[in-house]
Amino acid sequence: MTHDHDLVLRPTAAQTEAALNPPPGRNGGDLVVETLAGLGATTVFGLPGQHALGMFDALRRSDLRYIGLRVENNAGFAADAYGRVTGEAAPLLLSTGPGALTSLAALQEARAASAPVLAIGSQVPTAGLGGGRHGYLHELPDQAASFRGVVKSVHTVRTQSQIPSAIAEAWTSVLTVPHGPVWVEIPQDVLLAETPIPVVTGGDTFPEELPPRPELTAVAADLLTRAERPAIIAGGGVVRADASKKLRQLAERLRAPVVTTFGGKGAFPWTHPLSLQSWLEDRHTTDFLEDADVLLVVGSGLGELSSNYHTFKPRGRVIQIEADLGKLESNHPALGIHADARLALQALLETVGERTDPGAPERVRAVLDRVRDRIAAQELTLEQDVLAAVREALPSGAPSFWDMTILAYWAWSAFDAKAPNTMHSAQGAGGLGYGFPAALGAAAADPTHPVLAVSGDGGALYSIAELATARQYDLNVTWLIVDDGGYGILREYMTDAFGAPTATELTRPDYVALAESFGVPGVRTSPQTLAADLAKALAAPGPSVVVLPAVLRMFAPTHTG
Repeated sequence: MTHDHDLVLRPTAAQTEAALNPPPGRNGGDLVVETLAGLGATTVFGLPGQHALGMFDALRRSDLRYIGLRVENNAGFAADAYGRVTGEAAPLLLSTGPGALTSLAALQEARAASAPVLAIGSQVPTAGLGGGRHGYLHELPDQAASFRGVVKSVHTVRTQSQIPSAIAEAWTSVLTVPHGPVWVEIPQDVLLAETPIPVVTGGDTFPEELPPRPELTAVAADLLTRAERPAIIAGGGVVRADASKKLRQLAERLRAPVVTTFGGKGAFPWTHPLSLQSWLEDRHTTDFLEDADVLLVVGSGLGELSSNYHTFKPRGRVIQIEADLGKLESNHPALGIHADARLALQALLETVGERTDPGAPERVRAVLDRVRDRIAAQELTLEQDVLAAVREALPSGAPSFWDMTILAYWAWSAFDAKAPNTMHSAQGAGGLGYGFPAALGAAAADPTHPVLAVSGDGGALYSIAELATARQYDLNVTWLIVDDGGYGILREYMTDAFGAPTATELTRPDYVALAESFGVPGVRTSPQTLAADLAKALAAPGPSVVVLPAVLRMFAPTHTG
């Protein structure tokens, strides 16, 4: 009798021949790139360094496309965006010590945003492992320790035979929900040594699904069916699970108003009669959600930004669907359902009853009218016009990547993403410098659409070097830089808190001339000509820079009153 677990895949004649007669001149780095290719990778990002040269030399013998950035952190942001756009694991190749550590801020963002980044770095030679102070270049007492608090999992290789399995295990970790970055490190001598190991030809991995517990979805369906005032908060987990259509079906069946978090932009149609849009930093929205007798939270941990800075205090029953176990009921007691958003929404669709509530759209309109009136009273026409110009210029299917800047904070609340998985920002970890290198990663993933990057002048200075990357690979990215002469939001924060700003003003270059020095077309625009100039730049192939000198203001917060 044969059992399923007794079955093995037998090599083909060609695989046997290749195994018995591997090509000469291969090293440990070849095992890395062969494993990545076998797992389905087509593009890798990174930056070479002395200890990692074995991997980079092996790229020459592979079909993998390499996109090299100028700073490791920017390479991490590019891989992050590639993973967000494709849903695939994005390999990131790094060197030991300073190179590895420079990527940490990007990996923190990938972890916070559940972006699937497979970081593979080198290590000091094997003889230097173990924590002794041997004096190797780039040596750390425990390099992996620097990553353990940032990534999902850490994988250390000590021999060539471990490379394929370690990378396959890491790949599985990356793509197991919730997605996220992982770290693999391989000693320099293991990468450089000639290898007798056959060419890696297999590599299928099977990340486990995360279905909901049926007894929990049964209770959730009953609560939602019997609710008088249900409402839904849709987070980034809905976008990452490609579950926006199921969310819409459920909302329409329940007649439940939906607000999307900043990470969940596009998860629900902006102009739908049940759409509360994304006005989470607004007391009117907060009040409405607090009044729900049953609140369904899908793919969000209800963190600081999603809870109006923790002023949100739900009075009704909360149902929380979340793939990250650490976020489940971390901020509010709930019927916690640890599950992938797509599978959980499907389970609810199969069991929930249909509600009739003809007044729901009217209640939604009333909230949005109050929000609109509040913003209108603050004389912020410039800011609204600039955001409207960006929306007008950006094709509906084109992705956008936003740095931590005032226009992005407006966009979180007020920008219509048009579709799921098209608007991305660094609001997971909140670091500067994300927008432009991330847009480069997205353009590498899908060259059929133009990609927009939005930065302030402070954030732009983090990634000016990547203009060379954009030009070298002719990536179709238009970079909008809003130049207000400093760290604009910090200027506002400090003025409000202390009466005057400190350390927020910046001497900055002529960004148009700087772009042109890299061979990238640049134009200086105005609020009145922004829509036309941005549309023209987006329509032109290759990289471009549009500079908008403007001092923008934020709308008044409602969580400090």
